[in-house]
Amino acid sequence: MKILVADKLSENALVKLRTLSSTVLVEPNLNADTLPDVIGDTDILIVRSTRVKAATIDAATCLSLIIRAGAGVNTIDVGHASSQGIHVANCPGKNADAVAELTFGLIIAADRRIAYQAEELRAGKWNKKEYSKADGLKGKKIGIIGYGSIGKAVARRAKSFGISVIAWSRSLNPQIAEAQGITYCPSPLQLARDADIISLHLAVAPETMKLVNAEFLDSMKDGAMLINTSRGEIVDQAALEKAIDKKSLKVALDVYSDEPDVNSSEFPHMELAKKITGTQHIGASTSQAADAIADETVRIVESYIRTGKPINQVNAQEKSPAPYKLVVRHFNRVGVLASILSTLRAVNINVEEMENAIFSGQAAAVCTLKLDEKPTEMALRTINSNPDIIQASL
Repeated sequence: MKILVADKLSENALVKLRTLSSTVLVEPNLNADTLPDVIGDTDILIVRSTRVKAATIDAATCLSLIIRAGAGVNTIDVGHASSQGIHVANCPGKNADAVAELTFGLIIAADRRIAYQAEELRAGKWNKKEYSKADGLKGKKIGIIGYGSIGKAVARRAKSFGISVIAWSRSLNPQIAEAQGITYCPSPLQLARDADIISLHLAVAPETMKLVNAEFLDSMKDGAMLINTSRGEIVDQAALEKAIDKKSLKVALDVYSDEPDVNSSEFPHMELAKKITGTQHIGASTSQAADAIADETVRIVESYIRTGKPINQVNAQEKSPAPYKLVVRHFNRVGVLASILSTLRAVNINVEEMENAIFSGQAAAVCTLKLDEKPTEMALRTINSNPDIIQASL
């Protein structure tokens, strides 16, 4: 298989990939516009920040797997990949500690205005009287929106600071929250009203786009803190700029809407930058996280080459909607499965899932097929009439 690495990946990971494939191309300076010209007959594409648009997928002749060497997949046109039968996989949870560490760095920096102080010191200014004003963190309440691996890592660190934790997540309920030693919040708006510090840890999806909007921001306490180390699209940036002044919010961001390309050197949101503590989308950018992500990327490639199915796939159908299941016990002989499929095709029935398991000794097997329509009695009799079929039942 030909592997194209269109981003930076550790040398150790590249060495391992080269043991799996004779052709590993490394092109870390590619971007969304130049990738389609290079993709060619690549079988496996590995990216981190580089966007994979429909144009790249359409330009590929052999592409069957796209791996995001990171947690989110919003930089990949997953829908178009799915329509072309291309697996998309990622490396969830491998950057959790790195992002949680930055989250707390931003919380402390926003509370103590560290970046502002450093800027004035470099300009030769001493303003201890002004910068001695800080709330402190002990006894505060942090509201975590999105309680996955990163949200949980932030919660653990918050407790060590003496900060109580409330959380909202689509997968969270009061029972799970109690077991985790945190307080369940029934809605994002309720969390906005209750928390002193709000930290966002959500993936981008239609339901999370601009979740932090004008209504959410208006619900926050005056002087509260907002931290975003997840995705810029989750925050309505125009509404945020207004709310910072209106409610004296302390805001720290690592991500932004319409971020510059990875090879760009210009930041377009200068007015916002003047009002916040900001970093440059480096939440997962530690050597420890990079090594963990690289190792997981190699594991995905290994699993795909070995089984034909990658681990951590994000675009597989979780549960087939096919309402009928045909179970066929048969002798392990050439042409048996072909005869079943031919019969189903003749009556215009589509097979949505199929699994064939061989019994020990290899004399017999059982094939399970999930079908979009119910086979006719005639079709079942035809299948059962094959002397190599032991029994076919619906």
